[in-house]
Amino acid sequence: MNTGTTAAKEAGNMVDLDSNPTKLIDVVEIGKQLLITRGSLTTFSIANDVAKYFAIIPALFAGTYVFNHNRPLEALNIMHLHSAQSAVLSAVIFNALVIIALIPLALRGVKFRPTGSASILRRNVWIYGIGGVIVPFIFIKLIDLILVALHAY
Repeated sequence: MNTGTTAAKEAGNMVDLDSNPTKLIDVVEIGKQLLITRGSLTTFSIANDVAKYFAIIPALFAGTYVFNHNRPLEALNIMHLHSAQSAVLSAVIFNALVIIALIPLALRGVKFRPTGSASILRRNVWIYGIGGVIVPFIFIKLIDLILVALHAY
């Protein structure tokens, strides 16, 4: 509070200049929103990275091992990406675009709703976890198709 000693004010991380204890509720709500936003972005990032590995690594192995024009590992390339080079380039382009797309979410934050932690976790996993797995597959494939069409790989 603003009524504390100078030493106490300097030692504190936050000083309530209005001496209004009801603002503590607002501070806790903002802290929860920051925590939920950080968790949501982390969930999306981990799921996103896993999906990118499942897109890139099979394409790399499918094109690497060729025996007499026979590609025994082609079955691993479930996304049917054109080549290892286009797979990596598509993933790099997608990564650059997704970072730009996540900036508004990071600045605005995920809306805090006073519910239980299990409900918040379930919601984050469904929206950011499942979305973080599905979105890369769709956009990496689209970018790969565009790169092949433009002969840019």
